[in-house]
Amino acid sequence: MSRVLIVGAGLTGSLCACLLRRELQNKVQIVVWDKARGVGGRMSTSRSPDASSHSADLGAQYITATPTYARSHHSFYSELLSAGILQPLDCPIEGLKHKEDSENYVTPLGVSSLVKHFLSQSGADLQLEHHMTGLYRRGASWVVERKEGGSETFDAVVLTMPVPQILQLQGDLGQLLSVQQRHQLDTVLYSSRFAVALFYSPDVVFSFSWAAKYVNDSRCIRYIAVDNRKRHADAPGVGPSLVVHTSVPFGLEHLERDKEDVQPLVLQELDRLLPGLPQPISIKFQKWRYSQVQTSVPDCPGHMTVLQQPLLVFGGDAFSHSNFDGCVESALSVLSALKASLG
Repeated sequence: MSRVLIVGAGLTGSLCACLLRRELQNKVQIVVWDKARGVGGRMSTSRSPDASSHSADLGAQYITATPTYARSHHSFYSELLSAGILQPLDCPIEGLKHKEDSENYVTPLGVSSLVKHFLSQSGADLQLEHHMTGLYRRGASWVVERKEGGSETFDAVVLTMPVPQILQLQGDLGQLLSVQQRHQLDTVLYSSRFAVALFYSPDVVFSFSWAAKYVNDSRCIRYIAVDNRKRHADAPGVGPSLVVHTSVPFGLEHLERDKEDVQPLVLQELDRLLPGLPQPISIKFQKWRYSQVQTSVPDCPGHMTVLQQPLLVFGGDAFSHSNFDGCVESALSVLSALKASLG
């Protein structure tokens, strides 16, 4: 039985684990590491400390299926819709440019429910707060080190974290990458932004009627959503949650500042845009250093095979494009490499 490590419990990693289980069943032992305390990556859902407010999606907000992907990824959309994990977006988002024949979807249980669904289907050994730091080839195996100490051995390794984090790994990776591969990885660029979740008490009712809107008259804030309205997730006795995303230029300008210094700037601008907002009972502030891929690996190959034996593969949206379908494309591409090597 081959032992496969997938690093990154975001959408690409979780779907890859799920598809690998479905294809190879009991021929593989699948282990998933993530350095965070929860799953989702940039599809993460945050909860208020005392559960009196609705959860809030700090990353991806909704999923847009183009006609082409609605056809080619029909099985994934069908599975998620029938499981109640996706449902059509039926509230207007102000300022959203609707693409002809495209369909928008939301996740009633939060966007991390997508990732949790695929992970649960994978039967993988999920190990959170496992921060990979080094990768060493030992004969026909990989020895993988982590920040918390200790190392483990695997027959195949799949890395799905952002490319700059891959390039920071210690060990044998630098000498295994070809000049062309290194050049391709160096071309990848990400946008950066901050996100804020504000959690309110159950007695709060907002004075405005919209569920979400894009903001055009602010250098700081680009998007605001009442997350429970957007997701049709209202429940009696539970307070609303508000999600704020900053603009990309603002994110870039303040990227290296401490979150404690940036949060007041965002909240001050929010107060200007929505004067009279009640006081939240808690706030979660998130810095997305690697928010969305602006420049992906040339020709969008879906994955990059660094070594065939033992297998080392890179995947994620940097090898396709930065949305749900891009992650699906990459997971399918990584799966093909894993099947060719292990199947």
